[in-house]
Amino acid sequence: MKMKKVFLLLLVAALALSATAFAADKSKVVEANAENFATLLIDLAKAYETPTSDDGAAIDADLAAIRAVDEADAFIADSIAAHWRAVYLDGSYPMYLYQEDTGAQSLLQSSLRDSATHAFVVLGYELKNGEMTDELKRRCDAAAAAARAFPSAYLVCSGGATGENNPELHTEAGMMKAYLTEQCGIDAGRIFIDERARTTVDNAVNTFNILREHGIGTFTIVTSAYHQRWGQAIYNAIGAFCLRTYGDAPQIVENFSVEVEPAHDIYRQDDRIAVRQLANILGLPKEISERIKTAF
Repeated sequence: MKMKKVFLLLLVAALALSATAFAADKSKVVEANAENFATLLIDLAKAYETPTSDDGAAIDADLAAIRAVDEADAFIADSIAAHWRAVYLDGSYPMYLYQEDTGAQSLLQSSLRDSATHAFVVLGYELKNGEMTDELKRRCDAAAAAARAFPSAYLVCSGGATGENNPELHTEAGMMKAYLTEQCGIDAGRIFIDERARTTVDNAVNTFNILREHGIGTFTIVTSAYHQRWGQAIYNAIGAFCLRTYGDAPQIVENFSVEVEPAHDIYRQDDRIAVRQLANILGLPKEISERIKTAF
């Protein structure tokens, strides 16, 4: 129960934080479009949870309403909707899974190619008594397998000091790097770390800064399977703001996950968590964000 309580607190914090490091006022949708964005997010989630033949038309109408108000907002909305349709609504979307006996063999069958401008972004998971959980170790095992299969690529480990009973303030990213170098034999020079993130939204903001700083143009998210699409939705939205602000942004290429049972039932509602965090990223007013929470 303590772990669940901590997660819920972190989730509330994620929804309360402003998730942009790319000029705060540029990440806020105009007030006139807030209702349109809320309707879009609700329709995206409903299309996944209770699909009907009218979903596509409803989403297209939402996008048209946003475009009629502001083209800049439409750029963000189009990016969110296109990615959501690809990862949540397209039944043929491939998920590449890590296997202990074959490593990253499945990922080698994807479109991904070895490159020094590519990175595997390893998302953290809450520490237990200041130590890595088995789930976090498995994410690192998957990342190590990917690093061996694509030897020119880099790794980015993201995650701050989390969990109860962590007086030494061990960070997820710091412990992940130590595990990858000491237990998996990955060269430390290939690993960048973000030790500040406490939520998936923080992961995304800080990761984009690291990727842009090192000239990395594409990345693959490495996480648990139940977290993959949720994580991608957040990263894609932050990437859209980054692209709108700077004119360039690293792009998501493929995915790589470990298959594990979620520790908490709330994790199974990944689409709901995703739209709530998207509402926060978009800067929707609190009353509208609250309505999204209860819409489905």
